[in-house]
Amino acid sequence: MQPYVGSIFEIFKIGSGPSSSHSMGPQRAAKWFLKMMEQPPARIRITLFGSLAATGRGHLTDKSISEALGSIPHEFVWDTTTTALSHPNTLRFEALDRKGQLLKEWTVFSIGGGNLVDANGLTGDKEVKRYPARTISSTLSFCEDRGLNFWQYLERQEEDIWQRLTPIWDAMKRCVVRGIESREEFLPGSLKLRRRARSIYEKAAELDTPHRGLTYLSAFALAVAEENAAGGQIVTAPSCGAAGVVPGLLYYYETIKKVPTDTILKALATAGLFGAVIRANASISGAEVGCQGEIGSASSMAAAAGAQILGGNIRQIEYAAEIGMEHHLGLTCDPVEGYVQIPCIERNMTACLRAFECAMFATLTDGKHLVSFDDVVEVMYRTGHDLQAAYRETALGGLAQLWRKRAGKEAPAVPPDPTGAAQC
Repeated sequence: MQPYVGSIFEIFKIGSGPSSSHSMGPQRAAKWFLKMMEQPPARIRITLFGSLAATGRGHLTDKSISEALGSIPHEFVWDTTTTALSHPNTLRFEALDRKGQLLKEWTVFSIGGGNLVDANGLTGDKEVKRYPARTISSTLSFCEDRGLNFWQYLERQEEDIWQRLTPIWDAMKRCVVRGIESREEFLPGSLKLRRRARSIYEKAAELDTPHRGLTYLSAFALAVAEENAAGGQIVTAPSCGAAGVVPGLLYYYETIKKVPTDTILKALATAGLFGAVIRANASISGAEVGCQGEIGSASSMAAAAGAQILGGNIRQIEYAAEIGMEHHLGLTCDPVEGYVQIPCIERNMTACLRAFECAMFATLTDGKHLVSFDDVVEVMYRTGHDLQAAYRETALGGLAQLWRKRAGKEAPAVPPDPTGAAQC
């Protein structure tokens, strides 16, 4: 948790998949480590701990870091045994001279959404935007006292918000289109998982309502999730692994329901606010709290956006977001072979459909309910830490474990290097 609610632009980051915590964050860390030194070292040793060591290969952690380090000689150490970690996504960079002497050492944590924290706090950004209200309940009171909607609240906090959100929405839309138009049959990796967004999209036109609309929603969310799995450019919302939920819903409203773009941008802003509050008071990292922190958060964000588009007031919007999170509580993170494919891609689809339903239901009520959004976020965080480590992106439990057993593999999916180090 962080002691403040940061900017929605810490939630929405344009970058490459497949994982905001396992590929995007580590790549940013590598670039930042290079900036710390006056000149490139002779060699860099990168030690990956916890979830990064357990599932990093399938998440392209090493490849992402290597791209950032370029021609500088470097090696990876995959440490799956150290357990006393401040965060399950821990990296240690060591710069070495030609004699192997240590020049500089830096330990950093990839906390989700591409964000980084070290011993001094959030790193990689010169200035951190902080919102005045830490919870949605206090934001609600602030808005009701002044007759504001959530997007109007954000308009007061963020300079040039609409100019900054426009390229983010454009990047989201491009990702949907690429996913729909892709003619690649399989996604990369050993699973040989077929792409399905294009065929689902084409079948939508043959269906009657309401199935047609739900099929379009499914196709759009799948399109982004498949692009992310292929390592394409996506926007974290709030993570790479859950990047298809929010754009899937909003693309449906803009293209199928012909909702004006300015309305979409306001809904995207509101979605970002709920994501920022979740990040401040809990976590958006699957390695820390399970998939409820990624897909659950994304569904909650999308539900808030959908309720606003449907004309809901801020109480109804808060209720939609609460439903979206509450009914993902306890969701585990168990990616098969470490790839952001199974069950991740279908979860984007189902979470998008659930967000659509949550938004619709909430706007049919008066917005009054017993469990607040802030309450369920607190429970999500506690639940995440109560989950066994095997179900928090370690590839030791759930579907990942079942898949390994069928393949006759009992050990975690780490690089098959007996020395524990991979040279690059």
